[in-house]
Amino acid sequence: MDIRPTHTIYINNLNEKIKKDELKKSLYAIFSQFGQILDIVCMKTLKMRGQAFVIFKEISSASSALRSMQGFPFYDKPMRIQYSKKDSDVIAKMKGTFVERPKKKKEEESSKKKKKAQAKKEQSMAAAIQPAASQKAGKTSKTAPAASGGSMMEQPPNQILFLTNLPEETNEMMLSMLFNQFPGFKEVRLVPGRHDIAFVEFENEVQSAAAKDALQGFKITPTNAMKISFAKK
Repeated sequence: MDIRPTHTIYINNLNEKIKKDELKKSLYAIFSQFGQILDIVCMKTLKMRGQAFVIFKEISSASSALRSMQGFPFYDKPMRIQYSKKDSDVIAKMKGTFVERPKKKKEEESSKKKKKAQAKKEQSMAAAIQPAASQKAGKTSKTAPAASGGSMMEQPPNQILFLTNLPEETNEMMLSMLFNQFPGFKEVRLVPGRHDIAFVEFENEVQSAAAKDALQGFKITPTNAMKISFAKK
C-alpha cells in the first residue's frame, strides 16, 4: 500500500561511515533546492544508522525531492526515498496536532547543558568577531578606492567558475554534489585556509555558464547566498 504524500521524506541506504553533522549539512545542500527545509533528523543509534528524515514546509517540495532524488548516488550509495508514515513534531505543532511525549530526566539535563554550552560558544564567537570585523573594515576602507573598479566588472566567460560567500562548513563533497548535476562538470577546487571561496571547473564555457545561472544565489545555509562569477583567465 502506498504511503500518502507528507511534508517529511524518509531516506535510507545512506553511507553509515559519514559523521552525523556532515551528513546533515550535505543533505541540506542537495535538498534545499526543492523548497524550505524545516528540519533534518538523522541519528547514529544502531537502529537508525544509515537513515534520515528531511522535513519540508510544503508537501509539494517533499514530492519534488522524492521524484528527483530517488536513487541519487549520495556518498557512493543510491538513496532510497519514501514519504514518512507519520508527521514530524515540527509539522504536528504547525497543524496543532502535536502531543508532548514525556521526557526522560537525563535527556532534559543533557539538553539544558547543551543549550548553556552553545550560548557560551556563541557569545565568545561574537566577542571575537567584532574586533576582527572592525579591524578588517579599517583596512578595506584604505585600500577600497584602488580595488573597487576591477572587482565589480564581470569577467568574460570561462569554463572555470569562482564561488564566493560560502559558509564555514562548506566542503568539497557538498559542492561536488551541487554542481555534478550539470553536464560537463569536472572538479571542485577548494582554497587552503579559505573556507569562503572555491573554484569549479567544467568542460567548456557554455556548460559552466548554465551551472552559474542555475545556482547563482543558491543558499547552502539560510544565511549564505552563494555568489558565482567566471574566474579570471
